Amino acid sequence: MWRRWFAALAAPVLAVGLLAAPAHAADLTPVTSTLTSANPADNIPHAQDGDTKAFAEIGNTVYVGGSFTSVKAAGGTSWTSRNYLFAYDRTSGALKADFSPTLDGAVHALAASPDGKLIVGGAFKNVNGVSRKNLVQLDPVTGATVASWVGRSDGGLVRRTVVVGNKLYIAGAFHWVNGTEHSLLARLDATTGAIDPSFQIDASVARASSELVWGLAVSPDGKTLVAVGNFTEVNGQPRNQVVVVDLDGTPAVANWSTQRYVAPCYSGSFPFYARDVDFSDDGKYFVIIADGGRGDGAYCDAIARFETADRGTAMDATWVNYTGTDSVTSVEVADNVVYVGGHFRWLSNANGNDSAGSGAINRFGLGALDPINGLPLVWNPTRSGAPAGTTTWGPIMWELWRGSTGLYAGFDSDGLGNEYHGRLGLFPLAGGRTVAATNAPTASSGYLYVGTGNGQTAKVPFNGSTLGTPVSSAQANLTAAGAAFSVGNKLYWSKTDATAAGGSYLGVSMFTGGTVGAPWVSSGYNDWFNPATLAGAFYLDGRMYYTKAGTNKLFYRYLEPDGYIVGCSEFTLPSVGLNWGNVRGMAWVDGKIVYGNTNGSLRAVPFDETAVDGAASVEIAAAGGGVDWSSKTLFFATS
Repeated sequence: MWRRWFAALAAPVLAVGLLAAPAHAADLTPVTSTLTSANPADNIPHAQDGDTKAFAEIGNTVYVGGSFTSVKAAGGTSWTSRNYLFAYDRTSGALKADFSPTLDGAVHALAASPDGKLIVGGAFKNVNGVSRKNLVQLDPVTGATVASWVGRSDGGLVRRTVVVGNKLYIAGAFHWVNGTEHSLLARLDATTGAIDPSFQIDASVARASSELVWGLAVSPDGKTLVAVGNFTEVNGQPRNQVVVVDLDGTPAVANWSTQRYVAPCYSGSFPFYARDVDFSDDGKYFVIIADGGRGDGAYCDAIARFETADRGTAMDATWVNYTGTDSVTSVEVADNVVYVGGHFRWLSNANGNDSAGSGAINRFGLGALDPINGLPLVWNPTRSGAPAGTTTWGPIMWELWRGSTGLYAGFDSDGLGNEYHGRLGLFPLAGGRTVAATNAPTASSGYLYVGTGNGQTAKVPFNGSTLGTPVSSAQANLTAAGAAFSVGNKLYWSKTDATAAGGSYLGVSMFTGGTVGAPWVSSGYNDWFNPATLAGAFYLDGRMYYTKAGTNKLFYRYLEPDGYIVGCSEFTLPSVGLNWGNVRGMAWVDGKIVYGNTNGSLRAVPFDETAVDGAASVEIAAAGGGVDWSSKTLFFATS
C-alpha cells in the first residue's frame, strides 16, 4: 500500500454503493471553467532537495519558500546555495541574485503586504542573524529584515499567512503572538505587524500528538474564515479538525460544525486528516481536502465542498470525491476549477481500496474537478517525468497556488507533466482552455423524441403541457438504444453491445438539426455500470437522473460532460406517491420530469432537484393514443 506523509501528525470513509442524496446547494448550476495548460512552463527554476511549500508574487518577482538548500535556473548547469527562500524573475526565470536573506529553518508560508513587502512564516528562529521566531517581514528586493514591522511569533510553527485587505491572518502551532496569548490562530495589521486584539479565536486540545492549525482560508469578502488541523476545541466549543469563524464585526466561532472529521481513519499514523482548505473566487463555497485512509462516515482521503452561507450542526458536504485510500494534501480553487494535489493515483474512486474500483478515473497526483459535482475535468498533467537519480514520487504536494499567470505547484519530488521539474512548477494560463457551462435544454418548448423501433423515433412537438402532431424521424445511428438524454448539443444514450462489460455502454453523439450522429464514445468506456439497466434518464445540473425497471426509486449519478465521466457512486432522491419501477423514458422540460409508463401513457411531475411528490403528477397523453410512450428512449430537444 502506498503510504503517506508526516507520520508524526493525521484519517475517509465508506465503501460507497447506494447512498442517500447529498444536500443540493442553491444555484448549483453548471459554470464556465478556465483550465490552465497541463504542460508546465519551461523557464521555472528547480530546487535540488527538500521541498517547496509556499509562493508569493510582488511585481514581476516570484518568491518560493520551503526546506530546500540549493536551486538553479531552468537550463542552468550548476546549483546555487539558497536555504529555504529564493526569488526569481517571472518573465525570464532568472534567479534574483540580490535577494539573499539568511534563515535557519524552513519557510512554510509567504504573503505580500499591502505596501509591497514580503511576509514570511515558517519554522525558523533567526533571520539575517537576528531573532525572528517563525514570522518576519522582508524587503522584497534585498531580503533585508524590515525592522519596523512588529509582528512576532513567540514560538512554534507559522504554517499559513493570509492577507485580506490590510489584515494578516496567521495559523500554525504557536501560542503567543506579539507577547499576547493566541492559540494557533491570530490576526495582525499586515502593514505594521501590530496584533489585532479583537480577534481572539483560540484552537486547542489536539486529537493526538501536537495541536496545530494546518490549513487556513479567508473568503474574498473578508467575512468568513475556515481553519483545519489538529484541534478539537475552539474558544471552548467542540470543533473537531474544522472551524468556521464569522469575521463580520467582532470575530466569533460560527454556528457551524460537522461530524465528518470526528471519527478516526483506519491509519493510526495520522492524528488528524483535514489538511487544507480554500474558498472559491466568489466566496460562495469552500473545499476541504484530507488524507488518512478510510473510516466509517468520515471524509478521509477525500475532497469535499461545503457552502459558505450554511449554518448549523452535523453539516454534510455538497459533494465528496474519494480517492480510494490515497492522500490529498493541497487544494486551490480558482477560475471555477477545484485543483487538487497529493499522493493519489485515482479520483472518483469511492469503490476502490488501494486499487481502482468501478468508475475510478486515473489521476496521478494532480487533478482538476468540476465545482458543481466534484468529478474530474480533462486535465491530467501527472506528477511524473523525474530523471534517473532524482526523486520520482514523493508523498506530499505541499502547495497549489494561483498566481497571476497560472497555477504554481510545490512538492517533494522532481517530475511534473512528464518532464523534469525539481520540487516546483507552474501550469500557465497560456495554452489552457475554457470549459463551457453545459446543461439540459432550457427551452420551454421543443420536441419530444420517443423510440418506435430500431433506428426509428417519433418526433412530437411539445410546449411543456400540450403535444403536437407526431412525425416519423429516422435515426440510423440510434440502434440497440435504451435510455437517452440531451446535454447541450449532444445526446447520451445506452447502447447494447455484447463486447462491453455488462453488455452495454453509454454512447455520446452529436445531435444537430434533429439528427443523431454516430457515437464516438465506444465499448470499454462508461460500460462499468451497465447503462442498459436504465429504464429512463435525463441530465440536469451535473447529475444524470434515472430509473430501473421494477425498482421503485429515482436514482442519480454525477456526470461530467467534459470527458463524459459518470460518477462512481449511486444516490437516491427522496420521492413519494410515484411508482418509478413502471417509468419508461424520461426527459426534463421546463421544471418538470416528463415520463412514459409501461402502459404507454405520458405524464409530468414538478421537479426541484431535492424531492419528488407524485401527488402533483398530471397526465399529458393517455395510453392507447397515437404514440406509445413506453419506450426507454425518450428525450427532449429544441430541433
